[in-house]
Amino acid sequence: MPKKSLPRPSRLELEAEFRRAKKWETFRRVLKNTVLSLIVACAVGVLIFTFVFPTHRITSSTMEPTLSRDELVICCNWKEPQRGDIIAFYYNDVILVKRVIGKTGDVIDMDENGNVTVNGEQLDEPYVRVPAVGECDIELPFTVPEARYFVMGDNREISIDSRSTLIGCVNEEKIIGRVKLRIWKLKDFGFVN
Repeated sequence: MPKKSLPRPSRLELEAEFRRAKKWETFRRVLKNTVLSLIVACAVGVLIFTFVFPTHRITSSTMEPTLSRDELVICCNWKEPQRGDIIAFYYNDVILVKRVIGKTGDVIDMDENGNVTVNGEQLDEPYVRVPAVGECDIELPFTVPEARYFVMGDNREISIDSRSTLIGCVNEEKIIGRVKLRIWKLKDFGFVN
């Protein structure tokens, strides 16, 4: 029995099949370009948030009432920290967050009630929960060494910071950046002062 040959497609059927194949190829190309663009955008976003705007979780209550435990904050690292700025920095492979009280050459002193003076001028610190001497084993008045920052937590009673020889002054090379924006908890979303 002879084999039946398949009918030849008509010209219209061939054109329709060609259009369908072309649409499928266009869809695949657009999909591939879209996926690649999304991957590149995500990678750029990760790099930006890793190196330019690092994100950190607050893990203690030493910065209360300004920052609370488990809040997420974004830092920026393109400007030198100033007195009053909150910074994130490395201490023994742990990230700590404290407020800058003094810079290189500043003379830091504290009275028995925990009131802080810098270069003989008492600081106005509305962000401090309660003025307290806290854990202080350094000799006061204290002069901040070269390329270092004197930092303290806002919750002075429990904060271990530059007042303790355990932490000491922060080397500028250890600073990650200035804490600028609270992104979590959403009810507290906004800039950090």
